[in-house]
Amino acid sequence: MGAPASTNIRGADYPQILADHRVIFKTKAPDAQKVQIDLGKKYDMVKDAEGYWNVTTDSIGEGFHYYSLIIDGVAVADPASQTFYGMGRMASGIEIPFMGDRYYALSNVPHGDIRIKNYYSTVTNSWRQMYIYTPPGYDENQGEKYPVLYILHGGGEDETGWAKQGKANLILDNLIADKKAKPMLIVMPDANIGGGGFNSGGIENGMKMFEKEMKQAIIPFVEKNYRVKTDAASRALAGLSMGGLHTLYTGINNTDMFSYLGVFSSGWILPMMDKTANAQYAFLKENADKINTNLKAFWISEGGPEDIAYKNGQIMLGKLDELKIKHTYYQYPGGHTWPVWRNDLYNFAPLLFK
Repeated sequence: MGAPASTNIRGADYPQILADHRVIFKTKAPDAQKVQIDLGKKYDMVKDAEGYWNVTTDSIGEGFHYYSLIIDGVAVADPASQTFYGMGRMASGIEIPFMGDRYYALSNVPHGDIRIKNYYSTVTNSWRQMYIYTPPGYDENQGEKYPVLYILHGGGEDETGWAKQGKANLILDNLIADKKAKPMLIVMPDANIGGGGFNSGGIENGMKMFEKEMKQAIIPFVEKNYRVKTDAASRALAGLSMGGLHTLYTGINNTDMFSYLGVFSSGWILPMMDKTANAQYAFLKENADKINTNLKAFWISEGGPEDIAYKNGQIMLGKLDELKIKHTYYQYPGGHTWPVWRNDLYNFAPLLFK
């Protein structure tokens, strides 16, 4: 027998995680003809005499993974699991125990807060929402101002991603307690903006609108309502996947506003984004000295060759070398998944605001 996953709803016995990180799934669907678990790989479930469908998976990597039940061809959330906004919908998620140094564990250290704030955007002319992490002692240290990391989710996710799937608050709590990272605010906005769909025109429109949203709405709201430092050396911008594209576009175009950039599992999508990529490379070439002077860290990471962004990322890295743009590359195996991005934040945050 395994242990119920920590991501199960209260009282649910399944899914269960075995010691070797295989997972037992069990769900009741007596009238279904075919049931599968989609955990990146699809597993066919077997029906027993009582109408329960069962399967034991291969060993699953540590950390958080989205999954779905597929019942007669329809992907649905598992009623036994907590749900998370990912893949453009509410999906089930499972947390596989991490056997390493527990850098995103809930530990006996001082804890910061996650604050959910609504703000009115004059860019979209609508109410929007952001999550904000304030470090331990923020409310008590009234005379202190803090630097800010603005961090962005990926495609199909929203402002809840880094707070829930990413465990950003626990990662920073532990880093700050170990004196490995400076106390900072982390602002997690909704980067879904502009519409237009997943094509070159839609993505480019979204990037342009998000740049405006950052400059005209998000940063002004944070700097008006929180005790934060307002110079470029006290601002960082990072993002995963689609958020990494936003970081490239907004960050490179505004190195007078951000001194630190983190690009996780991303890179210009070729050939779909040739025009956008070439325009940025031309900008980088013309402004190389300024960008190299302004950026204290330009940190790029991929989740190994199995990361769907890996090839495009490697092409971009080669172009940055050609243009003599200073940058650092880091690789952590695990593909295009949250365990990789948690590790990215763990390694990126200590570089900031030194």
